[in-house]
Formats: sequence, structure tokens, C-alpha cells
Amino acid sequence: MSHSSLHAQTLTAGYAERRVLDNVNLTIPAGQCTAIVGANACGKSTLLRVLSRLLPPSQGQVLLDGTDIHRLPTRHLAKRLGFLPQSPIAPDGITVLELVSRGRHPHQGLFNRWRPEDDAAVVEALSATHMEALADVQVDELSGGQRQRAWIAMALAQQTDVLLLDEPTTFLDINHQIEVLDLLTDLNHSRGTTIVMVLHELNLAARYADTLIAMAKGNVYAMGAAAEVLTATMVREVFGLENRVIADPVTGKPMMIPLGRHGGVAHVQD
Repeated sequence: MSHSSLHAQTLTAGYAERRVLDNVNLTIPAGQCTAIVGANACGKSTLLRVLSRLLPPSQGQVLLDGTDIHRLPTRHLAKRLGFLPQSPIAPDGITVLELVSRGRHPHQGLFNRWRPEDDAAVVEALSATHMEALADVQVDELSGGQRQRAWIAMALAQQTDVLLLDEPTTFLDINHQIEVLDLLTDLNHSRGTTIVMVLHELNLAARYADTLIAMAKGNVYAMGAAAEVLTATMVREVFGLENRVIADPVTGKPMMIPLGRHGGVAHVQD
């Protein structure tokens, strides 16, 4: 199974006069699940927007299989790279089924013919996100967690080689967070989809991602396996948080324990 490669070369980007990314170089591991972590305003979401072509860089380029994404036709790029932003907004009155079906637009032919494979992709996406029973409900009537799953279903229906998600577990209870991350992991394992997601929860990022990217001040602080990146030093320097990192008793992956003035610090050993 071949996997699409995504590279950022000397990326500098921002908004108006404010520079957010500063000379970023990185290669997203093809066919893997990568999580981007970091403190607020460090550039995580901006990086995802640049990688998805929503935000043009002021310097540098993003290469998809060696081609600058800004040179690819929009429909061609949308077949290969999907992006779910942090707070997407659905048109008024649209149902879950209609929203998820929009994920098939890049695959439509010249005359927008709907095919059996489009139906199959939509049904599979609704099933994977457990949204079948809500297919005919309007998106604006859903709870926050249901709405997030509807948008993820749309992204799944797009069936791209690369899927970028900005905080896909936002608004979700912990059980639904796990459900979504399990779903994305299954997608990665079964289809070989390259998953890149911004996550706030460090321990879930370490548990689910093959690769962690820690960002600080508009650049990559560290990148690698969770055991290399999630260290007490990284958390202290990137998040300004005193902590201990221990082995997760379930997975053996690193697990961060925050320390506070009232958190039983005296009983925690280095």
C-alpha cells in the first residue's frame, strides 16, 4: 500500500503583521498517525491551516508527494488531502446525511453524477461514527459532541490519503474522545490514511499517535516517538508546568502527571 508524503520546507506564515510560524521544516510520517501538541498560540492550528492550503505561507512551501500543494488543482487536492477545522460551521437547515454527503463532492464527475460508491462511502462514514440514527436530523439541532462526530463523518466520507484534524476531540466527553481516537486509529490501520491531528490532551496524544510533534514559539520543539518527546523537561519548557512523566500502566507509553500546590506533590517521586 502506497502512502502520500507531506513535507513542509522553510515555512513562515501568520496573519497580517503577526508572524506565527517561523522557518518550520518537517516531514509528516506517511501512513502513520501524528499528533501535534503545544501551548496555546504556539502555532499548532496555523501549521495545520498551511498544510491544508487554507493559509498561504509568506515563505516556503508544502509538498504533497513532491508537488507544491499550491500548484495542484483544487479538486485533485481535495481527493487526496482532507481538513477538519477547529469550529466548522454548517449551512442552516442541513441534515447530517446532507453534510456527510458533501464529503463526496471532490469525487463527483463533470456532471455531478452520484454513484453507488458514493452511497457506500457515506453509509460507511455514518456507521463508523455511530451517526446512522441521526442521519435525518439537522446539524444545528445536535449536541456539541454529536455535531463533532457529524463533521468527522464528512471528513471520512471524503476518503483522502491524508486527513488533517484540528482538535477533533473538542466538545466530547472522555468516552467519545476515546471513541473518536479509536476510529481514527482504525482508519489509519485499515486504509493506511495518514492522520495528522492537533490534540490538547497530552496523554491521549502519547497513547494514540505513532509520532508526536511538540511546538513552541512557532517552530518544532521536538518530534519523534512519544517516549522521546513526552518528557518532564519538554512539558516544563513548552507548557510551563511542573510535572512527572511515568509509564502508562496500560500501554507502557509515557504519561504526564501534572504537579500542583494541592496535588499530593510530597508523595510523587522523580
